[in-house]
Amino acid sequence: MDAKTPPPSLHDADIESLRASFAGRLITDPADQEPFLIDWRRRYRGRALAVAVPDSVDDVAAVVRWCAERRLPIVPQGGNTGMSGAATPDDSGRAVVLSLARLTRVRAIDTINNSITVEAGCTLDSVREAAAAAGRLFPLSLPSGGSCTIGGNLSTNAGGTGVLRYGNTRELCLGLEVVTAEGEVWNGLRGLRKDNTGYDLRDLYVGSEGTLGVITAATMKLYPQPAAQITAIAAIADPHAALKLLEMAQGKLGSSLTAFELISDLCLDLVVRYFPDCQKPFREASPYVVLMETSDSESEAHANASFESLMEAAIEAGVVTDAVVAQSLAQSQAMWKLREFISEAQSAEGKNIKHDISVPISDIGRFIEETNARVEQAFPGIRMVVFGHLGDGNLHYNVSPPVGRTGPEHEAWFLGLQPAINLLVHDAVAAANGSISAEHGLGQLRRDEAARYKSPVEKALMRRVKQALDPLGIMNPGKVLAED
Repeated sequence: MDAKTPPPSLHDADIESLRASFAGRLITDPADQEPFLIDWRRRYRGRALAVAVPDSVDDVAAVVRWCAERRLPIVPQGGNTGMSGAATPDDSGRAVVLSLARLTRVRAIDTINNSITVEAGCTLDSVREAAAAAGRLFPLSLPSGGSCTIGGNLSTNAGGTGVLRYGNTRELCLGLEVVTAEGEVWNGLRGLRKDNTGYDLRDLYVGSEGTLGVITAATMKLYPQPAAQITAIAAIADPHAALKLLEMAQGKLGSSLTAFELISDLCLDLVVRYFPDCQKPFREASPYVVLMETSDSESEAHANASFESLMEAAIEAGVVTDAVVAQSLAQSQAMWKLREFISEAQSAEGKNIKHDISVPISDIGRFIEETNARVEQAFPGIRMVVFGHLGDGNLHYNVSPPVGRTGPEHEAWFLGLQPAINLLVHDAVAAANGSISAEHGLGQLRRDEAARYKSPVEKALMRRVKQALDPLGIMNPGKVLAED
């Protein structure tokens, strides 16, 4: 079916029956649907029979029941900021995109239980703000916090910069409300830290990318606000030195170490090129830097003393060549911009090939060293844009084209290299007992790649789960699981 062919449609009466089945907005005009049909990276574009934007969980259930009765595909969508095309429909035009954008209520905050119950359409930043207003911290932190939603964060099991201390989104979740593939509502918003009453349904839905049901609300963990947060950047020679620094930091700072981010010099070059307000932290270039943050429960004086002790020891041991500690909130924010703007800067540079991988933390130095050499040997001139959450073993191991080959006229050539580059990188990940998707999900981007590395037993078990919870196969088809 080409782009000019109109999507198959139901009778007008059927569409009107969908409109009448729920409170909210039903979008059928292709021009108005456009923002819902293309992914954030603009790599995937689809078509939809309609876009449903319900007002409540009951309305979500009504839409799902309507689709189930007609065996129409459903594509749940949050803020549409995903990196793997999980929230984009295919080009058949049969799917109903189900936007959770209107489910934005904060239902409850419990400062004794340290929990917050929010609807799936709440943006991450709005949840963080609601927690802060109650004197609590919601620690999930992502650059897209103003637009990504809790439902999307849960559906992809998002990570972010605080995983080292607080865990990923699954670990922050206490309970869920879910609309099943049959249009029933499961209320699992219990807010319990301990519940041994059977299979953990919550963990099945978290990370399932809308392929098993629709997350409509969640109860999430809160934490006390830290007494002080200290941010620092350290210059290091290579990832091996970063691992030594991580070991020293964990020994001296303990659980107060919140973030430990590895950033290559090429990343910094890209950021300062496309964001002139940003500046490199050191006069002399360093092959890598580490961005660190600690959240101290005692005092700012205690936090500063701990950081100073760490840096003095690291410099004396030859692990760190230079370091700077933020002396104000503005300086801390400027340091974090160097990390948060990397993806945007790389996109501004042109098309790139992304890898969202994880390997055992102890193996990161060897992995980067050996895999960089293999990629650069196989594809001369290719630039490795290496950064990520070293503290939890998650690297954004991205690839940019050679200098001078970044214009639109080179895009087809470069993207044509993607299968070969993916194979080389992912084979190296598999050899290290790692994962080809750490926090961005499989979606349609890594669906087939994942199938290559999973055992027959693992794939069969995943298909059984899918068949049990979505027997009609209508929940976000074509995502996560490869076709037989």
